[in-house]
Amino acid sequence: MAILTRPLKAQELLNAQELRVAANPVIAMGVIIALLYWARLFFITSIIAVIIAFIQEPFVGLLMRIRFPRSVASFVVCSMALMLIYLLGLGAYTQIAGLWEELPRFSQRITDVVEGTRHKIDEMEDTTYRMIVPKKQAPPAPVPPPQPVRRKRNPEPQPSAPVGIPGAIPEVRIHEDRKPITDLIYERMGSVYQILLMASFVPFLVYFMLSWRDHIHRSFLQFFEGEDRAAAARSLQGIGDMVRGFVVGNFVLGLLLAALSSVAFWLIHLPYPLLAGPVSGFLSLVPYVGLPMALIPPAVVAIGGGTPLAIFLFIIFIVAMLHLIALNLLYPKIVGSRVHLNPLVVTFALMLWGFLWDAAGLLLAIPLTAALKAVCDNVRSLRPIGKFLGD
Repeated sequence: MAILTRPLKAQELLNAQELRVAANPVIAMGVIIALLYWARLFFITSIIAVIIAFIQEPFVGLLMRIRFPRSVASFVVCSMALMLIYLLGLGAYTQIAGLWEELPRFSQRITDVVEGTRHKIDEMEDTTYRMIVPKKQAPPAPVPPPQPVRRKRNPEPQPSAPVGIPGAIPEVRIHEDRKPITDLIYERMGSVYQILLMASFVPFLVYFMLSWRDHIHRSFLQFFEGEDRAAAARSLQGIGDMVRGFVVGNFVLGLLLAALSSVAFWLIHLPYPLLAGPVSGFLSLVPYVGLPMALIPPAVVAIGGGTPLAIFLFIIFIVAMLHLIALNLLYPKIVGSRVHLNPLVVTFALMLWGFLWDAAGLLLAIPLTAALKAVCDNVRSLRPIGKFLGD
């Protein structure tokens, strides 16, 4: 009997060991997803800094060719980038300041349009209901039999009417527990403070990544040996080329859409074309939801400015045509050739990163997935995954 139980115990141990080996990747994946969700602000800040550093690296190399030290070249490039952001912010501030002065008038017109649209929708619902549901004669409600009045021996005292108003009903006040808007602002201040705090680290991270780029590159390759070191170097080069191509391509395409939108809005005399055009142009590049998001800025400005209906429909036509031309003709040539991801993988990547990191995940989903593909293409054991992700 003992002889028969030994093979069974060995088989059970082997099955348990195989189960543990199979469960380890699942557990590791769950831990990674939980860590990405819990520390998403830290990862988003770090990834944005890495992307900016990859974009600015060619400019640093250009300054180094004319005898600039890397630290000085990194400082000059970062300073010029901050100056450019400041100038763009100053231009946007002038437009927003003018819009802020007319905000009461804009909000009143938008409220009138919304109320009018709601009233028309209610009328359409009532008309449709009367056409579909036939009128039926409601049966008369049964009259309940009169109940005998029973008098209490010790009636409860009734509240007295206010003095000077005979027969008046005492006022009953219902206390409504409404949260003041200040409490809501204080609740959101914590998250806003964290975002601003992390954003303040981005310039310093970018500068140190650029100035210490050679040291970081050499130290990172020391973790690998032989063929793995060469694969790691090729992976870093592929990620850098992909990120620069993707971000620069999107930026150039966004500038083109912003310029065309601004010119079109200016020609039809839309209020604040230099604000609505750039915002609409760059929002048009958001995957899957770019068209409705690109329609929001010009639509709000048009409704607030009292634009006629014909001009409003023409604005929708302009934004839709620019969006379709950009994504179907220009995007595959400028950006798609750098990424090489199939549409199914892009959709799943947008779902996953959007779930983990919300709006930031939608913007970073494609470069993160393309970076993963670049790594898989240069590692022999992961090349099947790279082919699955590719187009």
